[in-house]
Amino acid sequence: MTKPASGAVSLPDDGSRPGVLASPSAYARAGVDTEAGDRAVDLMKAAVGRTHGSEVMGQVGGFAGLWDACDLRNYDHPILATSTDGVGTKLAIAQSMDVHDTVGRDLVGMVVDDVVVCGARPLFMTDYIATGKVRPEIIATLVGGIAAGCAETGTALIGGETAEHPGTMAANEYDLAGAGVGVVEKADLLGARNVTQGDVVIGLASSGLHSNGYSLVRSVVARLGWTYDRQVSEFGRSLGEELLEPTRLYTRPCLRLAAALGSGPDGGLHALSHVTGGGLAANLARVIPRGLGAEVSRAAWTVPPVFDVLRQAGGLSWSDLEPAWNLGVGMLAVVAESAAGAALELLAESGQLAAPIGHVLAFAALDQEYQARRSVPADLTGGAKGVQGGQVLMVDVYSAG
Repeated sequence: MTKPASGAVSLPDDGSRPGVLASPSAYARAGVDTEAGDRAVDLMKAAVGRTHGSEVMGQVGGFAGLWDACDLRNYDHPILATSTDGVGTKLAIAQSMDVHDTVGRDLVGMVVDDVVVCGARPLFMTDYIATGKVRPEIIATLVGGIAAGCAETGTALIGGETAEHPGTMAANEYDLAGAGVGVVEKADLLGARNVTQGDVVIGLASSGLHSNGYSLVRSVVARLGWTYDRQVSEFGRSLGEELLEPTRLYTRPCLRLAAALGSGPDGGLHALSHVTGGGLAANLARVIPRGLGAEVSRAAWTVPPVFDVLRQAGGLSWSDLEPAWNLGVGMLAVVAESAAGAALELLAESGQLAAPIGHVLAFAALDQEYQARRSVPADLTGGAKGVQGGQVLMVDVYSAG
């Protein structure tokens, strides 16, 4: 290497960084390792690239993800749908068990299936990871899980950010969030405006707890003093493995229903409801219009063992669980009565376990039913999350498997 002029810095002959930068930078000494972030990007590139179709422009690592919107010209009146969400305190279990390959799929479920509820086809998604210390292999595993979920749902993962937060998060801590965008023809929008008296409510089975109510889960586990490696006979595996079962992705079965039955007011599929925070009744109420109500029978499906084991061990009642956990139903489809049979057949062909669990009726009839059942289990739920819609009457008692 030639001697630099006074005050200048020359690059070594091998192309590496100048010697004056060989020692850690002030930023690195403060706890932020930008080189670790670069290594994480290198490790995740292949997984992310597998979600890209011809619409994705640019490469991994750009300042912004680019998606070619020319396809939207095929729509008469395209409506964009967007959603953002996170995984929640389920991440604490993943971090405790040092298992990081499933929670990315949970993130996709929470984001993409909220977009699908509108009837929208997901187009692309971005993610955000905050961590106390960037460990490239773990970041790549997290993004690999997100990419796998995106590939399964036909969603391009076109961008993201990994932020190192030393001093505010422990080295082994991280948080996941994401946002997604989809498109739907205006005439095919799903929702309360399409729901009519006589519609059938179909429940799509969940894969377990999904990603909601984990603060209650962790409270029960801590109070009992259980460890995540505890073997539970009802699960046929450890407690931690059961709790980390990833969220079921409903994207393709729901889009298939919309395509086959038709959506919107004149189609067979009228509304979808993603059963997340708040439970089944509160989320169903969000897609029932004022003046109508839905009656749902708790006896119409069998509650999976994870819910009943935690209920009994924690000394909880079913009413304690309903606002927190999905209790075995992760998505709801509200369909025209004439389309219910076809909907169930389509879902079975998609490998999705489903059953009719309720029906829509006039609120006056729902209230009359509620009054008649005052001496037996019946609970009436109104709107949730700012939506003042119809009512949902939960009747009968649960059957646990």
